[in-house]
Amino acid sequence: MSMVTVKDLRKTYGQAEDRVRAVDGVSFEIGKGEVFGLLGPNGAGKTTIVNVLCTYTDPTSGEATVGGHSVTGEANEVKGLVGVVPQEIALYPELSARENLRFFGRMYDVPSGELSPRVADLLRLVGLTEHAGRRVEHYSGGMKRRLNLAVGLLSQPRFLMLDEPTVGVDPQTRNAIFENIQALKEQGLTVLYTTHYMEEAELLCDRVAIMDEGRVIALDQPHELIRRLGTGIMHVGVQGADEPLLQELRAMPQVRSASQRDGLLALETVDAERTLLAVINLLLERGTSMTSLEILEPNLESVFIQLTGKQLRD
Repeated sequence: MSMVTVKDLRKTYGQAEDRVRAVDGVSFEIGKGEVFGLLGPNGAGKTTIVNVLCTYTDPTSGEATVGGHSVTGEANEVKGLVGVVPQEIALYPELSARENLRFFGRMYDVPSGELSPRVADLLRLVGLTEHAGRRVEHYSGGMKRRLNLAVGLLSQPRFLMLDEPTVGVDPQTRNAIFENIQALKEQGLTVLYTTHYMEEAELLCDRVAIMDEGRVIALDQPHELIRRLGTGIMHVGVQGADEPLLQELRAMPQVRSASQRDGLLALETVDAERTLLAVINLLLERGTSMTSLEILEPNLESVFIQLTGKQLRD
């Protein structure tokens, strides 16, 4: 059963020739208890979709529902179901972590008798219990990110949206956020996770939608996208690489592209193992020596490059 349904969603800004299509006909569903990833570069439309789903902005056209409630016609019901962790830190620096959580808890109408134990539980979840009394202005960027996550969980949402939650954080904080998300998933929370870090999506998400220029260009389980569309990269050092060798490599059915620079061949392949055997045989036939070898396995990054023909932009 779906927690979120998005149908032909569009959001444009500006008029006539200055019009910008931030979201251009996007459709997807998120099942209850699913971690769903929206992947793509900055400017792809991810944050705009988050803003529509949490009722911060109305779509230009299309439909979106959360828990069966329309984001435009039943905004109050939707607000009661969602929690948001925005890309920008939304905390009061002059307050401590505990004071921030108590302040936002009152804003979210958390019952007074439940607020203190809930704050304590969330501080424990994000690993800030020992620092709960420190003013946030003295926190590191990673600690602020973790407290931002706790604020998003104060209302005990059924649907949590995390918008680029690991931008600019250290590896320790990133791992802590990952552990928090896994724990929330085990509790049955539905999560929308936006990122332009493809490796995060491979690790965390049950399904992903890859976006570029306001459109969804692929949607499936990460391993299925990699199986169908991912390309491995092989770097082969050779002596005497020339254009005829490149032409023979490009003619191999499992090779999508081949180039060379300073004696290093770069091959984009759909089957690294078969390609390696074929390359070795070809070099033996030509009497060409292999001096080095590096194989990079297919991943979501290579899927994105295959779909768009460009490197992922920050």
